[in-house]
Amino acid sequence: MDMMWTGVRERVLALRTAPGAHRVFGASVGRFGHRFTLRPPLTEAELLETEEALGVRLPEEYRGFLLEVAAAGAGPDYGVLPLTRPKEGGAASAEHLRRPFRPVHVQELTTAHQAGKPLRRTYADPDEYVRDYHAWDERDDELFDALDEGSLRVSEHGCGYFTLLAVTGPERGTMWADVRATDEGAVPFRRPGKERMTFAEWYLRWLARAETRARGEAETATGSAAAP
Repeated sequence: MDMMWTGVRERVLALRTAPGAHRVFGASVGRFGHRFTLRPPLTEAELLETEEALGVRLPEEYRGFLLEVAAAGAGPDYGVLPLTRPKEGGAASAEHLRRPFRPVHVQELTTAHQAGKPLRRTYADPDEYVRDYHAWDERDDELFDALDEGSLRVSEHGCGYFTLLAVTGPERGTMWADVRATDEGAVPFRRPGKERMTFAEWYLRWLARAETRARGEAETATGSAAAP
């Protein structure tokens, strides 16, 4: 057993009855709110079967969470998304996951590609412009899709924003904000003194803050408010 997850499931479930549970972002938002519920953890056999289908071994901290805390449920944003296997005929999804996660490299390629966007005013032949623009646009779509190669979506912020966990390549095990909705690519989660944040750091930081917010009024009165 990974000791970092000891007692975490119980801490999360206990927040269901906290006086300020509704104040925690994502906990109570109509049918999207996680309400501090957690699905049962995966069994080792279930996890291994899913990893075999995906063709990758997941980062250890995330594996520990799935095996000891929950398969999905309460967590940052609107909660931790379930881990799913590629659907029948979904080899492309598995292949996408097995490629190295290289957001900085892809963003550099995207920047260079954007600078070469065909401009209508520079073409004498409209057919040539249309041909070149279509080729450029196809490559633009490819680069957009390539940004999250080698990563899993582990939570959703809403409005097209997601949190990614890198599962392949040199960034394996680190957390990233997918902000393609604002054309900013992917940005790593950071904490003071660290340029990267791991899955456990990301989740446990949320839990500590959720406990402070959900129990703040009662615990402040006794002088034992949890640290942020």
